Amino acid sequence: MIMTSAQAAKTLKKLNEERQSLFVKQSKAKEFIAAVGENIEEVRPEYDFCAMQKEIDEVEAKIRKLKHALNAFNCTTVIDGFGITIDEMLVYIPQLSSRKECFAEMKDKLAKTRESYSGRTSSVIDYRYLNYDLKDVNIEYERVAETLAAAQNALDLVNDTKTLEVDI
Repeated sequence: MIMTSAQAAKTLKKLNEERQSLFVKQSKAKEFIAAVGENIEEVRPEYDFCAMQKEIDEVEAKIRKLKHALNAFNCTTVIDGFGITIDEMLVYIPQLSSRKECFAEMKDKLAKTRESYSGRTSSVIDYRYLNYDLKDVNIEYERVAETLAAAQNALDLVNDTKTLEVDI
């Protein structure tokens, strides 16, 4: 089966939901309660242990194959314009996001702010000063924000256009 990475991710989600559903069904059917005098066969839920295990095994095998194909795809597919693989990009994007968040906080500070202390009786006024140039932080914030957006768009493009083959 040939699919894009985005399609593979959706298929993987569906398979994981199917696996979870099988476990829920098994949990509900593996034992039951019958009242004294009640006909046990009439209240016995339908459950075939061996058939259930076979069904779970089949779904889990599909999940393993699909995850392996996605991992191989992510480790070998290089993203145009960045020269790194998808798996590297999946590390790079959170790094950029973290830096952007840090710079966003730094760029919004005032160069000098008055400090206030609760319960302090001293007449000395303290000021907090920035130990960096706001202009530099703004430039770096813009650079990181643009790089992050470009990285996300490049990854989306690969996920929506490049295909991989999975035998499921």
